[in-house]
Amino acid sequence: MSATQNKNGLIAGLTFVALVALVAAYFAPLWWVSLTAPNYPEDAFPDGIRIHFHFDGVKNGCSTPPKTSRLAEETMAEDMGEGTGRYNPILAEQTTLSGAATALDCVHEMNTINHYVGMYPIATGGPVETKLSKFFVAFFAVMLLTFAVRDRKLRLGIMGVGFGGLAAWMIVDQFVMGNLAAHVKHYMDESATFFNDPERIAAWGKNVEVISKVAIFGMIAAMGVVIFGVLKLRNFELLLALIPGLLPIFYLIEYSGWLWFFGHNLHPWGAFTVKPFMPTVFGEGKVAQFSTYSYPHWGYGLLMVVFVCLMLALLLRRKQLREEQAQGSAR
Repeated sequence: MSATQNKNGLIAGLTFVALVALVAAYFAPLWWVSLTAPNYPEDAFPDGIRIHFHFDGVKNGCSTPPKTSRLAEETMAEDMGEGTGRYNPILAEQTTLSGAATALDCVHEMNTINHYVGMYPIATGGPVETKLSKFFVAFFAVMLLTFAVRDRKLRLGIMGVGFGGLAAWMIVDQFVMGNLAAHVKHYMDESATFFNDPERIAAWGKNVEVISKVAIFGMIAAMGVVIFGVLKLRNFELLLALIPGLLPIFYLIEYSGWLWFFGHNLHPWGAFTVKPFMPTVFGEGKVAQFSTYSYPHWGYGLLMVVFVCLMLALLLRRKQLREEQAQGSAR
């Protein structure tokens, strides 16, 4: 086997590992945030009020409390009982003491806590990115498959089938099946959970619809740019690994931006008035009587695997292109 074949095999192997890690990261928690306070004792809330950030939204991060003391039982009875301020209407019957729930829905609980200082519900953050994230991941997957091979015809085939299938999937899923309209309605309903501000919420819903359409058709246009670039520009293929490889940085910027939005767009109807602030991105912080914790989860570790593998593959491919250019100039 020649040195070129060995290098191509190594690049393909690194790219395949990155692709697997990327797909796994889509289903994994990327970041976690937890609030602790004296009124949430560790015995009943071992994780505090904890939520997990995924590509496609925010999910409950609270685990079942240990039923080892009366304190735990009394706290859960108060927090999960009907008629209390913390009763969770989202899970309906499952949240009552007679239902199947054994732990609090901490997404709803954190929304309840946040609304006292005027924060909008968590679901209002990243409404376009979260619901279109499956398409972005699929777009990056096609780019990585294209980067992994060097045969021109095979590359064209991968891009044609991959991008064509992705474009059809987006159109059918978002427009034919009505998922975009359903998402906009859900977004507006969630936004109005605590705040009666119909005009602003209606404008936000329209923005989500318009930006989602721009993102969808913009992605289709980007497919054409990628195909043109790969076919016409020699070094363009390096972007096929560079852009997906920088996903950990893109995510951190996105996450920080939305935290800034929540901390600097407090609703005046909040029960308590606090100055605009920047929530903790990484590490520990303090807001009123709450201690806050914000750290990457194991899904973000997978994104770092994507970064490392693709940067190595990128360096190898860049060196390979330079060697090929040098050989071509020498002829």
